[in-house]
Amino acid sequence: MTGRPTPSVLPPSLRAPLGLVAALAALVVLVIGALYADHSRPGRVDRWIVPPTADSVRPPWRRVALALDFLGEPAGSVLLVIVVVAGCLLLRRPRAAVLAVVGAVMVVGTATLLKHLVGRTIHGADNLSYPSGHTSFFTSLALVVALLATDRLGLGRTAGTPLVLGAALLAGAAMGWAEVALGAHYPTDALGGWCTALAVVPATAWLVDRAADRTADRSVGRAADAGQRELR
Repeated sequence: MTGRPTPSVLPPSLRAPLGLVAALAALVVLVIGALYADHSRPGRVDRWIVPPTADSVRPPWRRVALALDFLGEPAGSVLLVIVVVAGCLLLRRPRAAVLAVVGAVMVVGTATLLKHLVGRTIHGADNLSYPSGHTSFFTSLALVVALLATDRLGLGRTAGTPLVLGAALLAGAAMGWAEVALGAHYPTDALGGWCTALAVVPATAWLVDRAADRTADRSVGRAADAGQRELR
């Protein structure tokens, strides 16, 4: 008995639209990074969105911003990943659980690498800001949850694509607002972090599916070989 195949974490119907989104997001990340490389001040777009003194949010909204910011810190992010992984496993979606962990690692790693390559800073030379790691991390988990919901609800491209992108937009906007409101990032840093997740997570999901499919094929092949040997 081979059992039921494990559902793909990236539904086939969403591969083309999310692949296009990933390519466009990667382009945005590179363009913004090139525009603000080695900068230490807000750009024109940043000044349009918020004044230079953005760290002025007051309670109760400041407490909301701090709570969101905590979810991107090491302790909060680990807790959040554990919750998402547990939910995936309870729903018997091991590939989604793997993506929650691997996707978060890949997104945060990419954001960290880009920070050192771009060299944009805020509040001092030691505070690399582009892209926002908090925003990219939070968006990556939202994408995993949305992909899981798309699978569970059996949604196709027409309904699944806006669900996934809407969840990513909501998560990115929430965390991006918190980071800008607390003065930790410029608005374009948040945009770059959001686009980093949109570029990395679909590609990582495709790789997770590909690796899982190859493992399943090898298992089926070994089972078939064992059956043939028993018949001899």
